[in-house]
Amino acid sequence: MPSGTEARVPAVIIPACNEEAWIGPCLDSLLAQRGAPPCVVVVAANGCNDATAQRARDRMQSFQAKGWRLLVLELPEGGKPNALNQAEAAAAALGADGARIYLDADVTCAPDLMAKLCAALATPEPRYATGRIQVAPARSWVTRRYAQLWTRLPFVRSGAVGAGLFAVNPAGRRRWLAFPPVISDDTFVRVLFARHERVEVDAPYLWPMVEGFGALVRVRRRQDAGVAQIHAGLPDAARNEGKSPLGLGGALRLFAQAPTAFCVYAAVSAAVRLSALAQPGAGDWARGR
Repeated sequence: MPSGTEARVPAVIIPACNEEAWIGPCLDSLLAQRGAPPCVVVVAANGCNDATAQRARDRMQSFQAKGWRLLVLELPEGGKPNALNQAEAAAAALGADGARIYLDADVTCAPDLMAKLCAALATPEPRYATGRIQVAPARSWVTRRYAQLWTRLPFVRSGAVGAGLFAVNPAGRRRWLAFPPVISDDTFVRVLFARHERVEVDAPYLWPMVEGFGALVRVRRRQDAGVAQIHAGLPDAARNEGKSPLGLGGALRLFAQAPTAFCVYAAVSAAVRLSALAQPGAGDWARGR
């Protein structure tokens, strides 16, 4: 077992369910990484009825030429927590004992992101790291306006959001055992770390939002249910989250900065609350694409 973090082999864990349109660009962005140590990349295609696994396997030789390992799992059952756990076990079996980088299949990374994540995590102290989130250009007017307001929220501007991409070092990974059956794995991991233990490196990644009003409502409702689930189960979640209430003054400032975007964001929020009243307890996964 290596004695220091620099000698360890990082693992990139990518759960993917029916992501044939996205997994290729995601993996291509990993092939374009510069300066990162050789990684073990595990794509856990779970519950797929499309060509996600084949799109990933098409890049096997390219990863081999780069000096990285790519493993594609095909899991018949869907479910992100199980996919994460299966992929982690497979990565460990291939000798990955360093940083764990968890990546959604629809995310694309800047060429220096993996190197900067590994550098930030090269410490014996527990550490959580992510890149600088950039919302991918949206096709729909509603999603563009929603994203315009979302990126102005204090929580997002404070950094280290980790939506779609987060990483931990070995000491940080010991904060939990297997991934539990939660809705929001990124929130679950983020709130296991205090604010001073979370780092945002200076390298971006592109994260797409779902398209259209109805999809935004469905996914936002799921996100809200996921956060509530985490806060109910983890006593330190609210403190570690580090979110301050927006307040009337903050809301007015956001409205003054982007009034149309504010109204779209508020309309989605109101629709989420109304749908929760009409269908209480319906927090299951709802895909927007």
